[in-house]
Amino acid sequence: MKINWFPGHMAKSLRELGVEIKNVDAVIYVLDARAPLDCINPELNKLIGTRPVLYVLNKIDLADEPKIDKLLSSGVFQSQSSRAIKMNCTSSGAGKIVVKELKALCEQKIKKAEGKGLNAFIKAMVVGVPNSGKSTLVNNLCGKAKAITGDKAGVTRGKQWVNVGENIHLLDTPGTLYPNLENQGSALRLALLGSIRNEVLDFGELAVGLIKELRKLKPEALKARYGVDDEGEPYEVIEKIAEARKLKSKGGEVDYDRASAMMIDDFRKGRLGKISWTTTA
Repeated sequence: MKINWFPGHMAKSLRELGVEIKNVDAVIYVLDARAPLDCINPELNKLIGTRPVLYVLNKIDLADEPKIDKLLSSGVFQSQSSRAIKMNCTSSGAGKIVVKELKALCEQKIKKAEGKGLNAFIKAMVVGVPNSGKSTLVNNLCGKAKAITGDKAGVTRGKQWVNVGENIHLLDTPGTLYPNLENQGSALRLALLGSIRNEVLDFGELAVGLIKELRKLKPEALKARYGVDDEGEPYEVIEKIAEARKLKSKGGEVDYDRASAMMIDDFRKGRLGKISWTTTA
């Protein structure tokens, strides 16, 4: 299965972002902390250029936090014009650190305005791949639901400006991927995270890919969750899981599809443990 998803609305969104980005002071780049490097969109990087960037590694509650701490300490997201933080955007008040870091990135503009006796209004664009938590972050900063959210790709379809207080205006934007997912390892991880629309995926093959990844990252996960070992071919493991959970088709056969879908859902909701990929290999 070759994984790729770049519908027409994403191409349109990227063009619109190219226009809007000229009017912002900084970019808030939301990444899923379970695979932050895979969430970097090269097309967005081209648009951002040298603008200040605040990387928000979201969903840290589902991630392998020690691995993320090590990644952050490596400085991969740090530069003169960028900062990185980890957070769970669903936690009440978690957005306060975003305001603090955003103001630090735009300190020069703020001081210049203050020197003239004025208030500086910071305009920032929120970007990221689908289902990374952009709109949830915006709502957290607002203190109420102003942006539409959903636990699947493609919920936000149009851009919208919102005022989050403290002289900060945010532009929430649709999640965007890139035209050709050449790195199929990254494509697999994005699919597992829910950044690619479910309807274009084969969950059976996706579950096989998940098993292969778990064998490298968290080999005890399947035993802990389903009470089965992961010996044998991945499709055999899925059948064992179906047997253990008594997932049968009408004919009495093990229901491979339901077992695969269950595994993907369990991974996405953190039931297989805290997992993170910190390379794109």
